[in-house]
Amino acid sequence: MSDDEAGDVETADTMRGRSEESRLKIWLLFRTNRFLLTGLLAFLVFVSLVAFSAALDPPLPSEIKSTDTIETIFSAMIGVIVTGTTLVVTISQLVLSQENGPLGDQRERMSDAMDFRTYTKDLFGSVVPADPSAFLGRLVAATERRAEVLDRLVRESDDEELVRQASEFIDSLHGNTKEVQDELEGAQFGTFDVLFAALNFNYGWKIYQVERMSEEFSDSLNDDQRAAFDDLETALAMFGPAREHIKTLYFQWALVDLSQYILYAAIPALVVSGGMLTFVGAETFSGTVLRIPTVTWVVSIAFTITLVPFLLFTAYILRIAPVAKRTLAIGPFILRESQR
Repeated sequence: MSDDEAGDVETADTMRGRSEESRLKIWLLFRTNRFLLTGLLAFLVFVSLVAFSAALDPPLPSEIKSTDTIETIFSAMIGVIVTGTTLVVTISQLVLSQENGPLGDQRERMSDAMDFRTYTKDLFGSVVPADPSAFLGRLVAATERRAEVLDRLVRESDDEELVRQASEFIDSLHGNTKEVQDELEGAQFGTFDVLFAALNFNYGWKIYQVERMSEEFSDSLNDDQRAAFDDLETALAMFGPAREHIKTLYFQWALVDLSQYILYAAIPALVVSGGMLTFVGAETFSGTVLRIPTVTWVVSIAFTITLVPFLLFTAYILRIAPVAKRTLAIGPFILRESQR
């Protein structure tokens, strides 16, 4: 093993720092309110439509007079809205239907949940919090306490390389746990804050480092030090299923919200499409606003409104898909090139 492989035990305290992605990308994908992102996407669509209409020839009013442009656009949008809304809601219901089942299945789910709470109660030494953010905070704090025990025991070792690597690793763990605990403070489930904080804790890398140091320095470890490594690995391993469970609950919560919001957005989108088909023609709007024909503004606004259900769906998928990709592996598997 090279010096770099053996000694590079520290990582950045945040997901953005470890992935080396831009602050803007992380902000848009994870931190931005989904309604705000939908509004930004809608604004970009509207501005693009107006810019195309103003820059290209022939202008939109001429096209409307000579062809059935409005009828073609908005009759197609009615079909797209109805079909797309039905499909999204159906997919959401299929995902949620996995939670339904006979009494035996529900009893098994309850038994598994209570078993996990029993394991974590042994880890905490007290009652397990019911709030997801408090639960994760206690789990991270328990990991930090076991790391402190390991640090105290390892410092007694005569192996300087073991002491150095363990010290760097535990300092990195302290920084990471502090970052996660600060983000979990006051975070409420239903928002993305709880899951975002959980994503910042790279427990898989930490499990790998604990296993590597335990094996690499096995000849230098006494029984207490070896037990401390095992205890820390156990605490870290508990974080994996806890995060995955909270991620699953968030996805289900988000899909329910998405289904409702798309249905809410689809109704005005259908009304606007129907109104444009029925009442708007070549002579309905005349004059200009800011040197751009009024009908251009009206058609652009109407088309943007009809796209809102799709843009809302896009805003949610832009968050759900990256989260799913970043959590494909459970345990000490590192899929991102930046952390290998």
